[in-house]
Amino acid sequence: MIAWLRSSGRALSSLTTPNKLSSNFNNMHQKTQKSTHSIELGSYQYWPVLVPRGIRLYTYEQIPVYLKDNPYITDGYRAYLPTRLCLKSLFILSNETVNIWSHLLGFFLFFSLGLYDLMFVLPLASASKEDFVICSISLFCFQVCMLCSTGYHLFCCHRSEKTNRRWMALDYAGISIGILGCYVSGVFYAFYCNNYWRQMYLIIVLAMILAVFFAQIHPSYFTQPWHRLRSVIFCSVSGYGVIPTIHWIWINGGFGASIVQEFAPRVVVMYLIAAVAFLFYISKVPERYFPDPTTFRHCP
Repeated sequence: MIAWLRSSGRALSSLTTPNKLSSNFNNMHQKTQKSTHSIELGSYQYWPVLVPRGIRLYTYEQIPVYLKDNPYITDGYRAYLPTRLCLKSLFILSNETVNIWSHLLGFFLFFSLGLYDLMFVLPLASASKEDFVICSISLFCFQVCMLCSTGYHLFCCHRSEKTNRRWMALDYAGISIGILGCYVSGVFYAFYCNNYWRQMYLIIVLAMILAVFFAQIHPSYFTQPWHRLRSVIFCSVSGYGVIPTIHWIWINGGFGASIVQEFAPRVVVMYLIAAVAFLFYISKVPERYFPDPTTFRHCP
């Protein structure tokens, strides 16, 4: 009789074990759901990740019109987010992740270079006060450019189109300030011994940057039909640097001069890099040829 009861108990135990396991699994699943939830990746899959509730990723067809800039990037869009969730989306994977972090890390890079130059490099070189000022202005302009772009790519997914446009305006303003930083140091030292031309070129550059700022006031400036015009404006401001460069080569004795041979190739390389980057931007490469909906791509 005792042996029969023991065998029956084992049988009942074997029958209830799966139920216990199922109950334990459900409890664990519920606990997991409290700390995680699924982000919808368009209409393709769901990722359980540790992110705030209320964030999801959309396909190109699902996002608002003001976010539709590149049809070849078909998925991974953040949209319809309030400010708080825009900030928290900094740590999720989307098609803006590379943009956000590359500019944010760029800011810290220029900030670190600024501290290093001002505290060690310039004092060791017995630099003048003018050198400190020019170096500070240039690096500050680069930092502002990086921060403005970081802000735009982080908050472009805001549910308010007006907020999106404001951050876009700030992004373009940051680019203009970054260009100004390049011109300030370049023109100042290229025409260091020619005060007239140094002031003339700096005034012209400043006037061009201010003109770009005033152009942003136009209500249609940030609309899609004006996209090409915006590109032309910024290319013109950047390309203007060729004029003082040619002038500098001429007053220094042409391409045969040693100082021209040392610095001119660096200017050419800088413009070549900028030209290649711009061609990638306007041609929408590589996403034009690889519009994979399951892969996040860099969105200019």
